[in-house]
Amino acid sequence: MTADPGLLDDLLRLAAAGGAEADVSPDPAGARARWSGAPLVLVGADQATACLRARLPRRDRLVLVGHAGAVDAAFNVAELLGAGNVAVLPEAEPWVIDQFVTGEQAGPPAACRTLAVIGGRGGAGASILAAGLATTAVRAGYRTLLIDADPLGGGLDLVLGWEQVGGLRWPALAGADGRVDPPALLGALPHRGDLVLLSFDRDELPGVPIEAMAATLDAARRGRDVIVADLPRQLDDAAVLALQAADRTLLVVPAELRATASAARTAATVAAHCDDVAVVVRGPAPGRLKAREVARALGLPLAGTLRPEPAVCQAIERGTAPTADGKGALAVLCRRLVDELMGAGTKAAVA
Repeated sequence: MTADPGLLDDLLRLAAAGGAEADVSPDPAGARARWSGAPLVLVGADQATACLRARLPRRDRLVLVGHAGAVDAAFNVAELLGAGNVAVLPEAEPWVIDQFVTGEQAGPPAACRTLAVIGGRGGAGASILAAGLATTAVRAGYRTLLIDADPLGGGLDLVLGWEQVGGLRWPALAGADGRVDPPALLGALPHRGDLVLLSFDRDELPGVPIEAMAATLDAARRGRDVIVADLPRQLDDAAVLALQAADRTLLVVPAELRATASAARTAATVAAHCDDVAVVVRGPAPGRLKAREVARALGLPLAGTLRPEPAVCQAIERGTAPTADGKGALAVLCRRLVDELMGAGTKAAVA
């Protein structure tokens, strides 16, 4: 991470000498989505203060690097950033090459897969799908974090029947940053078995602080197999961060003309932050609009369809989470989507 062209030239040369592929960002905003997954991060001295202000999560194998004068000016920031080493060029060039070699051999950490869910319009059913996906992932043996990032969504704790389950909510994480211990954070959230939930406190509905979202995603990547994030249609900075981290985003759209028109605007915004976006079409279709027609109008692949399932709504009213029994059309769809996410199935358009 550097905007210094001279330093960048040197680092690219050293990366090539170490046989490593370098991913370049000029600033913290561009690096945020790749920050936790990279086996090695080098922060240029010119970006040290900006990196500190961005409150990126602490991570292993972080090096502050630069030429002599620039590093001296940024040296006092190194410990605050959590940098394990400071490399002064050109003296440290052999050592930096060794770090590139080690990083390339180590490869990225074990993959945690992230699935974002967003409604094409209000009341589309995104929260029920997100809860069903998380419950299904746990039934399949995956340690799962369900993130409720939509303050106007009604609360995923209610959808799961967890409103009485103790643990921290978003307001308690307002000051969280990369110094949070991942196991401690996950252990402090509401959880049952391998499912952990982060949702809102019903007494207040603040926006989600981006630093809290960054710390949560970082903790989940280290301690979960699956992250399911229920995101708002009006994207804030935290929602954008989650989208950038998502391996796939599902846009839930009712099979209605006006809903499709509304979803087109949401789809364009989402596609700017996530490369893999697909649509789930929810029935009924009052005008007999077909799911493939909705997908075609949005220019997105069709991930699946949801037909009316009164038993799911009745179960939620009784405090039972969607897909908890593994039965019904929603459970079947969620199993396939989780399999695709984890590489156990083949992603394909559904007619």
